[in-house]
Amino acid sequence: MALAKRNEGAKISSDINVTPMVDVMLVLLIIFMVVTPMLQHGISVDMAQVNNPTPMADADKEDALLVSIMRNGDVFFGTDKITPENLTGKVKDRLANRTDKRVFVKADARAHFGNVVQVVDSVRAAGVDDLGLLTDQRKNTPNAPPTPTASGQ
Repeated sequence: MALAKRNEGAKISSDINVTPMVDVMLVLLIIFMVVTPMLQHGISVDMAQVNNPTPMADADKEDALLVSIMRNGDVFFGTDKITPENLTGKVKDRLANRTDKRVFVKADARAHFGNVVQVVDSVRAAGVDDLGLLTDQRKNTPNAPPTPTASGQ
């Protein structure tokens, strides 16, 4: 009589099933695509374009003081609409208990220069140590002059 031999090891598959992982990654991708536009800080402004702006990473912080000037002359302090006359008082109130007295100003490219000057004067009158003017970097500059570099000559 012969012994019956079972070969159950041949039925086991060692392939990894990646379908659940792909499903989770696609769901996360969709979530990030929906949430990312909502992360914008402040008011959306069509800013002037320059060749080489100074990077100001602190303007993206959640507690950064941001003043926006729209094309029609509206002024926003953070997300609150405010008149330029009341801006000095609001900025003073916000800076009262802060050690970093820095305010960032961004203006629409088509805003009147007089409105921008009035806002800058109001912010300076509030006792601001640093005033940052935010700009956008020009995407395509075919005829832009080369950037000056510091050389040891």
